[in-house]
Amino acid sequence: MQPIRSWLYVPAHRPELLGKAMAGQADAVVLDLEDAVPAGSKQAARDLVVTALSQDWPKPIWVRINSLESPWGKNDLTALTGTAAAGLRLPKAEDPGTVHSVASASGLAIHALIESALGVENAYRIATAHPSVALLSLGEADLMADTRVSDISALDWARQRLVNAARAAGLPSPPLSAWTDVADVAGLSADTLAASRSGFFGRSVLHPKQVGVVNEIFTPDPDEVAAARARLDSQTGREAAAWLDEQGRFVDAALLANARWLVDLADTLARREAKA
Repeated sequence: MQPIRSWLYVPAHRPELLGKAMAGQADAVVLDLEDAVPAGSKQAARDLVVTALSQDWPKPIWVRINSLESPWGKNDLTALTGTAAAGLRLPKAEDPGTVHSVASASGLAIHALIESALGVENAYRIATAHPSVALLSLGEADLMADTRVSDISALDWARQRLVNAARAAGLPSPPLSAWTDVADVAGLSADTLAASRSGFFGRSVLHPKQVGVVNEIFTPDPDEVAAARARLDSQTGREAAAWLDEQGRFVDAALLANARWLVDLADTLARREAKA
């Protein structure tokens, strides 16, 4: 997958917002058929999504369907199968068998949203349920309710478990759940920065004003990229498996792998920016 820093949710029954989202700074758009859409608008919203997916857009469109246990989820899955969606966000993912069935039936990439204690326990099995499982994320508000905690810091263990499950399965680093207090930009920034240092990459956002903060945090610092390039260059002509660089820092295969990831990320984002 191409790296996505910001995933902007757009209510699927508000088609006028899709064009604005595409013209904004978000790297990807998520048309939301679940929480953002009232029960009476579910069918109309689904039809609007199918229509939108028949058009060309400059950014990838993912679709969050309704839970398969809801009255609408199975119809969402049927309607979206065979469309040009970049993938499906599957809420309430906790059973690997169900995830496998959705991936097989839809033929689309699956972003599994883990929102329960059972889902966290099954995270690695969900990640490996089908080759089309592309990403994992936590649904933190639902997980807090299910685990009966009132402080988001209590989810630190679940966050790290998800990072480990995703990477153990060979998946990209997981994107963060949305920060629901849209007015709290400082809180968004602090939480996103801490998570970026703990193995997460990218974040779902609920409002365009959150996008810039998230993009900035997940854009590599130029000085760090330059240092990473220097580390990679320092291996030229060396036969040793490890050495001290010119600044006296120990360099080995693990450090080089991290430097290569950072440089590749920076180059990919720079190419995307140049095309925009």
